Amino acid sequence: MRFITLLLCALPVFAHAQFSVSDRPTDDRHQFTLVDDRATDILYDANDEKLVEITAGFLADDVEKVTGKRPTISTEAGGATDRLVVIGTVGESALIDELVRKGKLSVKEIDGEWERFIVQTVKRPMKGVKEALVIAGSDKRGTAYGVLTLSKEMGVSPWYYWADAPVQKKAAVYVSRDRYVSEGPSVKYRGIFLNDEAPALTGWVEENFGSFNHEFYEKVFELLLRNKANYLWPAMWRPRVFSTDDPENLQTADDYGIVISTSHHEPMMRYHEEWSRYDGGAWNYETNAPKLREFWRGGIERMGDYESVVTLGMRGDGDEAMSEGTAVPLLQRIIADQREIITDVTGKPVEETPQVWALYKEVQDYYDKGMRVDDDILVLFCDDNWGNVRILPKKEDMDHAGGYGMYYHFDFVGGPVSYRWLNVTQIERVWEQMNLSYEWGVRDLWITNVGDLKPMELPISFFLDFGWNADMEAADLPGYYADWAAQQFGSERSEEIADILALSTKYSARRTPEMIKPDTYSLDNYREAERVLQAYDALYERSTAVYEDLDEAARDAYYQLVHFPIEISRNLNEMYVAAGKNQQYAMQQRASANYYADLTKEKFERDAELIRYYHDTLADGKWNHFMAQNHIGYTSWAEPPVDRMPAITYIRTPQAAALGYVVEHGPGSRWARGGLYSRTFPAFDPLNDQQYYLEVFNQGTEPLTYTVHAIEDWIELSSSGGEIQYEEKVTVSIDWSRVPEAVRSGTVVLSDGDREFTVAVPLRTPNVEAAGFLENNGVVSIEATNFTAKVDGEHVHWTLVPNLGRTHSAMTPEPADAEPQSPAAGAPRLEYTFTLLDSAAVTVETHLSPTLNYKKNEGLRYAIAIDDEEPRIVNIHAGEDQPDWEYPEWWNTSVTDHIRKKQSEHGELLPGQHTLKVWMVDPGVVFQQFIIDAGGLKPSYLGPPESTFFGAVR
Repeated sequence: MRFITLLLCALPVFAHAQFSVSDRPTDDRHQFTLVDDRATDILYDANDEKLVEITAGFLADDVEKVTGKRPTISTEAGGATDRLVVIGTVGESALIDELVRKGKLSVKEIDGEWERFIVQTVKRPMKGVKEALVIAGSDKRGTAYGVLTLSKEMGVSPWYYWADAPVQKKAAVYVSRDRYVSEGPSVKYRGIFLNDEAPALTGWVEENFGSFNHEFYEKVFELLLRNKANYLWPAMWRPRVFSTDDPENLQTADDYGIVISTSHHEPMMRYHEEWSRYDGGAWNYETNAPKLREFWRGGIERMGDYESVVTLGMRGDGDEAMSEGTAVPLLQRIIADQREIITDVTGKPVEETPQVWALYKEVQDYYDKGMRVDDDILVLFCDDNWGNVRILPKKEDMDHAGGYGMYYHFDFVGGPVSYRWLNVTQIERVWEQMNLSYEWGVRDLWITNVGDLKPMELPISFFLDFGWNADMEAADLPGYYADWAAQQFGSERSEEIADILALSTKYSARRTPEMIKPDTYSLDNYREAERVLQAYDALYERSTAVYEDLDEAARDAYYQLVHFPIEISRNLNEMYVAAGKNQQYAMQQRASANYYADLTKEKFERDAELIRYYHDTLADGKWNHFMAQNHIGYTSWAEPPVDRMPAITYIRTPQAAALGYVVEHGPGSRWARGGLYSRTFPAFDPLNDQQYYLEVFNQGTEPLTYTVHAIEDWIELSSSGGEIQYEEKVTVSIDWSRVPEAVRSGTVVLSDGDREFTVAVPLRTPNVEAAGFLENNGVVSIEATNFTAKVDGEHVHWTLVPNLGRTHSAMTPEPADAEPQSPAAGAPRLEYTFTLLDSAAVTVETHLSPTLNYKKNEGLRYAIAIDDEEPRIVNIHAGEDQPDWEYPEWWNTSVTDHIRKKQSEHGELLPGQHTLKVWMVDPGVVFQQFIIDAGGLKPSYLGPPESTFFGAVR
């Protein structure tokens, strides 16, 4: 299924240029004038669907926003005019049907279809009218999508209200005279779940609307329509009941064409909060079935003729398991009784009422044990609450007539630690998992938990756009960022903003803010904490430059969509690294320990300042409450009652200066770890041409004067010493052109005048011909996308997913529903050339995306070998059960670190060139990084930086 072929400035990745909008005239033969010195009037049939009236109003509002000229809206044609916009629904609009009857408009491509539309110009559509721009929908949403597609093309972002995206002003608007026929959506139902909505969304709604009433929901419904969505699980946290909290909510949803359902644990159009109001007794079907059936009947009666999807089944009260085990016969009886109620109340065959059975958490156990439902019921699979799909249909079940859906998460309250505050979802991960789902037949319902709605704007857009067109490929993802940025801020800086957004979401997705700790990033190894902060500094500077360059009208939108997440995440990481340094430096008796204690407090207060700005100043306080979620100081899955600063330590520092030092990667001892007072550097070699630092620190309050010099002239130092208050780093490197042939070591001398330390500078000159990735002190680190050779199979090929993962990008086989492969000659594989400098017993640590065993078999596999050894099969799920509500440790680690690590041992290898080979066995395995441990791997969160590469450009 192709994506919409209308040329949208917002989504050119998917566009085929058949229809366009411009602010410049060309000639009358090719353009319809929507606005010049006046706005073209809008005509629709008063007897058409209510949604047509609503979208006619949207179009008039949008034209006025863009041009300052407002069209007149009419339900009756009258008077002569040279041009007119006519909108309507096939079979519901007499205007459209008359054009069809007269042969002026053909709707055969869309007649009877789901959510399709036609846009074309028609000459002399009716008496007195020379020409009309006609937007005809196959149904009411098709009409609305056609109208709002025109609005988007004019320059009105779907996020104009919810994110203050500036309207792109034009003096005139011209529409090309082309006939455009849209395709239907890839996924039938596409929507969002407002959930976990206190304190942020709740505080904002109560301040601005009083309650979750129809006026609030009108804003939500409009956003959904502008994103071509049609489905909603309304907010339901206590005490929330969509259908009764405002009697107009249901009718308003129907007017807007939004299909209302209830969440995975709220059967029969009843909301969780209603049971306590109903005073129905125990939520237990074995002991209280009559009262529950009575309660459920009321939900179906209230639903009436409103377009809905009825949730079936039953979970325990309060979103818990219904029982300790899987009571399959009981659940089958519950669903049968529910369907009997639906038939009785509606008076229609039960299959005419859309229904869904959600396999959330323990409910999936029923499905795993063979329970199936009637063929007309949609089966809703679920992720693990962390964006990892738990199960997909078996190929023998693909013909299930009711179809399949997926419940996905951008927000979650639960283990191992809730994540609710900022967007921590990479659209690349959404693409990979939902593409996997789509190719395995999940094509009927996509819904995602978006928490408070803000600040999930980008992933919401992507999720809904991808649901509209699931043909998007991995290579399109960078373009999606650029198109989305252009949609919000204009095209001038869209490429730069796109790159900033991609990096920002990568950094935030490495580990949720709620789970960052002072020791998350290593202070000792691979300069990890330093590199993380430097990356945030660079990103912040780039974002600041864009912010300052933007028009004033775009700055509020840019701040909330792009800059604020970067600024506050940078500050948060600075706080935790400062807290980590405070603890470590206190143990090392550094004078700077107290400085980092103060810095931790400063960053903690800065976090509050940034949130106050977001609430009080941004957009004149429009978004007050939206950053109110506590996010610092988690000790369990539940949010802390208040933000709590990381623990800090103050030490009593002697007045007299005293010298201490740390050698980067220097071997430690039992008493002095992390290179503290190490007497030797790691080995230097001319191939890697390393630079290591010697960090000199002061243990007193008085300034420390120190000197550092090398005994040998071929050792280069970035400094010869100086006076310091706290610490500074001296870089040590080698001028290899001056090293005598037989020399294997040198010496650096460090002194404060009273004490003197000598540190060895060992050398090694490997006798190898280097090629590929080069070992450095016992480690080779390779990003999966930087292969030296790639072999595709006859029916399977490798796909690079740009930006996916913690460090670079990722590789995965496609199609995602491919048959398993054997690691034989010609099978899909990746190869990586690397060089060892010494003999070593080698272990390969493969870093994979945390994909679950969605096939529910023995587990997903890949094959791996070095050189000509027999490929060994690695099962990434070996010894692991599917995660359940008890949160097994392997799963906690996987979602906490956002990575899955698998080791394979490859025995003793000689110095020189080797080839790491990785074969695709099962689809769905996503490779991010390979770390070859030749005895030197050190602990870190992200792993070592990629090794130096020798040879041709990859």
